[in-house]
Amino acid sequence: MMHTDGRAWMALLVMGLVLGALPSQALNSGLPPPSAAMDRQTPHATAQGFLSAAHRGDYASAAHYLDLDFIPKAQQPERGAQLARRLKFVLDRKLSIDLSALSKAPEGDPADPRFDLVGTIPLDGANVSVRLQRVTQDGALLWVFSESTVRLVDPLFEAYGPRVAEWLPPFFFSGTVLGLEPWQWLGLLVVLLASVGLSLLLEKVSLAFGLRLARWTSIELDDQLVVAGKGPLRLPFFAVLLAVGTSFLLLPRPTQTVFNRVSYSLIIVAVAWFILRFLRVFADFIQNRVNSESRDPARARSLRTQFAVLRAVFEAATYVVAAALLLMQFEVVRNVGVSLLASAGIAGIVIGLAAQKSIATLLAGIQLSITQPVRIGDQVVVETEFGTVEEITLTYVVLRVWDQRRMVIPITYFLDKPFQNWSKVSPELLGAVTLQVDYSTDVDALRGELKRILDNEAKALWDGRVQTVVVLEAQDRTLTIRALVSAANPDRLFELRALVREKLVIFLRAHPQWLPFTRTESRQAPPVQVDPQSDAPQDASPPGPRAS
Repeated sequence: MMHTDGRAWMALLVMGLVLGALPSQALNSGLPPPSAAMDRQTPHATAQGFLSAAHRGDYASAAHYLDLDFIPKAQQPERGAQLARRLKFVLDRKLSIDLSALSKAPEGDPADPRFDLVGTIPLDGANVSVRLQRVTQDGALLWVFSESTVRLVDPLFEAYGPRVAEWLPPFFFSGTVLGLEPWQWLGLLVVLLASVGLSLLLEKVSLAFGLRLARWTSIELDDQLVVAGKGPLRLPFFAVLLAVGTSFLLLPRPTQTVFNRVSYSLIIVAVAWFILRFLRVFADFIQNRVNSESRDPARARSLRTQFAVLRAVFEAATYVVAAALLLMQFEVVRNVGVSLLASAGIAGIVIGLAAQKSIATLLAGIQLSITQPVRIGDQVVVETEFGTVEEITLTYVVLRVWDQRRMVIPITYFLDKPFQNWSKVSPELLGAVTLQVDYSTDVDALRGELKRILDNEAKALWDGRVQTVVVLEAQDRTLTIRALVSAANPDRLFELRALVREKLVIFLRAHPQWLPFTRTESRQAPPVQVDPQSDAPQDASPPGPRAS
């Protein structure tokens, strides 16, 4: 019995020596030899190499990263490239590989040195593990996608792969351009054209439906808001159609991320665009309503100023929020934002000190809209310049001077320095015309002439409130006469004063004795008398001057 067991052990030993002397079967022996630059020494290198080769369309090289030994050698080149392409689609669609989580050591994960888990993908109610396996070839350790993973590539592709693969010619699945296969480029073109056409159609239908509903109401604001949606409304439709359409093209994750961010950005732009349109329409609607219903021009100008400034504030806030939402999509900006928030105390002080003048200007604009020392349409005198307030922004005021020049004044000027506002409460004003006349002038005649002028030539300019003529000052040689008149606004007052001055001068010219003239005086020399007792002459004239 022991002799029989010894012979059996001897036979096993000889068989082991024979098998050990035979050359071991190479990995994927049906494939062409891999290039010398191919790195499969670590799980990280294998996953990175497979994704790089697959995304540039080199599926023949990507097949070397798969364990294809279960496939007959003659079929390995064709099936290997096919499986590599299908695995790329599945990974791009359902699994975001974190290369940093894979081991960079040839021995792999010490907890399980034979396998390294890439991730799991759901399939038919279960999770399929995508794993890398360590194999030995010619005494060297190599890492490839495990046989169990490769066997499940076809079922995974059936669940998550492109449906067009069944009816498009093979040309559309051969090679890549910029990481995308021809069928994906064709799909992008179709999606873009279809998204543009459908977004225009949906916008037209939505606007028509909205206008039909708006006509049921008596107010005009909703009609104007529906019309304002033309343009901003098509962007959300286009963004949604673009995101949904590209999701069926199984684009690589980075490419799909780009389209998703474009769609998200378009929605943000559309919302900001519509808010700006809404602010304009709402401000115009309120202004027109006030102008039509209010009989107080001052109140209308007050509301116009408030809406102009508040609209500028909300528009600036809309731009800032929209820009922030757009930038927050990017990790770099988000990380910078987190870092800034961590040092918000110091950053706030620095920014506050650096931008204190700008912030003060913005606050001054808001304060101006509330207190309203000046409003759009007011007629003011600033630095001896008379003009009409044409525009008020958050940082400056535009003054239209009477000779059509424009003065741009910092908004803080109207809070820090005095100025004249001729229409703050009411545009009605008084204006004076002064003349120099002789003492012999008949003032009552001047009063009558002023009344005649106001009742005739200046009837369209005078508002009928004030007409007076007074002796303002008596100087040594002339009288200063002031004619005071009133007008409904500064423009009419200027023309009225010029007309009254002209007509009074003509009236005085008809009475030249009332015009000022220069008087002169002379004194006669007294007769000289000689005192008989003295040789000195004596002045015999009475005291006092004699006028001539």
